[in-house]
Amino acid sequence: MLARGGLQSKRRREHAANLVAFLVVSLFAILVLFPLWWILRSSLMTNPEIGTLNLLPSQWLVSNYPEALKIFTFFRFFGNTMTIAVPCVVFGTVTAVLCGYSFARLYFRGRSFVFGLCIASLLLPPVVTLIPLYIGWIRILGLGGTYWPLILPYLTGGGAFNIFLIRQFIMTVPRELDEAAKIDGAGRMRILLQILVPSIKPAIIVVALFIFIGIWNDVLQQTVYITKQEMNTIALGLKRFTGSYGTDWRLAMASTCMSIVPGILVYLVCQKYFVEGIVMTGMKN
Repeated sequence: MLARGGLQSKRRREHAANLVAFLVVSLFAILVLFPLWWILRSSLMTNPEIGTLNLLPSQWLVSNYPEALKIFTFFRFFGNTMTIAVPCVVFGTVTAVLCGYSFARLYFRGRSFVFGLCIASLLLPPVVTLIPLYIGWIRILGLGGTYWPLILPYLTGGGAFNIFLIRQFIMTVPRELDEAAKIDGAGRMRILLQILVPSIKPAIIVVALFIFIGIWNDVLQQTVYITKQEMNTIALGLKRFTGSYGTDWRLAMASTCMSIVPGILVYLVCQKYFVEGIVMTGMKN
């Protein structure tokens, strides 16, 4: 009887702890999602009503969206953004895999030093390199008025973190698989493509997703290198509602809602691999 009573008491404590944890997580989820709801409700209001504390619109003005599309040419901006994002995702992911494989499996003089420099570059703020890169791309190479200054940097792995992530995943794959493949006559590229790449698929998807999100949300570099109105991306197109005489918030919020939908869809499709890739980073075997 005492043992049964103690077991029931333990279960009650576990249920209470689970309830508290659920309430805490729900509270944080509400805090995270509240800005998205505020954008959505603002996109369905009039400008005077946006400044109020109403959680729901008094009138659901769906007409704000067609009106916003007259200024915010979403599909053209979307096409311009994908013109940058697709090659960046492809080049950045492929080169990140090659670089990560080199640091994880190949032995060459100065490997640790070069990898240390790669990781140290994460500490360098992007603003520090903005002016030298601008001089190189525009003044020296003459690539102004094109998308190339935004695409070509992704030929080097798309960032040190991507290379680090791929390297850590490859190091979790036992080297015995490489040795067994070598005995069967497989070369390095065959080992990479047929053994390692399928084993690190979550990391590859995470890298591609990071690159896509980075391009989608980038404002600073696109503002610097894109100088023609017809070349504007979605991030730059959102600035059209801000003028000298104020901001049309209802149309700006409607355009913002439209701009975040593709990113959310991409994340929902890749969510499984995204979570798996982050959780398993650096784990051994």
